[in-house]
Amino acid sequence: MAKTQTQIANLDPIWVRIVAEAEHAIAQEPLLGGLMHACVLHHNTIQDALGYRIALKLASGEMSEQMLREICDAAHKSDPDLAMSARADISAVFDRDAACHRFLQPLLFFKGFQAIQAYRIANWLWRQGRADLSYFFQMRVSEVFGIDIHPAAKVGKGIMIDHAHSIVIGETAVVGDNVSMLHSVTLGGTGKEEEDRHPKIAAGVLIGAGAKVLGNITVGQCSRIAAGSVVLHDVPAMTTVAGVPAKVVGEAGCATPSVTMDQLLKQASSLEV
Repeated sequence: MAKTQTQIANLDPIWVRIVAEAEHAIAQEPLLGGLMHACVLHHNTIQDALGYRIALKLASGEMSEQMLREICDAAHKSDPDLAMSARADISAVFDRDAACHRFLQPLLFFKGFQAIQAYRIANWLWRQGRADLSYFFQMRVSEVFGIDIHPAAKVGKGIMIDHAHSIVIGETAVVGDNVSMLHSVTLGGTGKEEEDRHPKIAAGVLIGAGAKVLGNITVGQCSRIAAGSVVLHDVPAMTTVAGVPAKVVGEAGCATPSVTMDQLLKQASSLEV
């Protein structure tokens, strides 16, 4: 016997909460009823809702919403980890962003979350050998959200990108789980190299607004990069770096800087990275 929408939702507590929040939002603001039904209440699963939202945002005269929806649905059916990563991303945004008060907000309103989910579809296409279609997704994400993530980049789960203006993540970049970054962050190269040329960001790292991390370097786990820094050399784990060029200025200050989001510099040192 087919499962009802309630039975399906009850298997996924993240989705249960999003549905409840959408129903509450309609009660508080009836004018949003159409949006809430189209984006949440008409769907049985978070995968369906993500596919609809991504397709709606990226559709253009070059590729229809229906075609994009079919691509997203195929990706989620093929790779359940896409939805698992999305759930982790929603939880990360809710836990770390003081402006996020409901699980519903990232899905509907936060372009950082939406751009990451669209990137995940592009990355799935890239791994399927469908490079040109993945480039199309990259182009539309850049045009719509102002975020440029190469589809070949490797991005973990539990990612929070706050404000999300002008984010650039290069082709051979790697971003570990539970990383937080703010607007205008670049994970880029240093020239015209064609091989492995982009940063490797370990788990739990916090990257401040406007920071530039350049070259095939490693940023150790649970470290902090201060806002506006230019990082050109490896960063040891559990440290804070700041400046142009960046230097070690102290320890990370806590075990999980990407979760606490504490960006205050409390120690100083002349040791260069």
